[in-house]
Amino acid sequence: MKRSIQILGTGCPKCQNLTSVVKEVIDENKIDASIEKVEDIVNIMKFNVMATPALVIDGNVVIKGRVPSKEEVLAALQ
Repeated sequence: MKRSIQILGTGCPKCQNLTSVVKEVIDENKIDASIEKVEDIVNIMKFNVMATPALVIDGNVVIKGRVPSKEEVLAALQ
């Protein structure tokens, strides 16, 4: 099953770090997923997220306000 991943953030360094961590986890574990970066503040607010970066998997906000470890991202994807 292909996972839908969205990274919410305005492009700050933390948001870029989150994107890198997610891409590494997907590549290293051969996970079938699409990644979408959501940078528009109006669209970010639709997820009721007040602190970025945030990680959304299959429509559910799983992490917000910080950059998680690779282990946390992998656990959220499984």
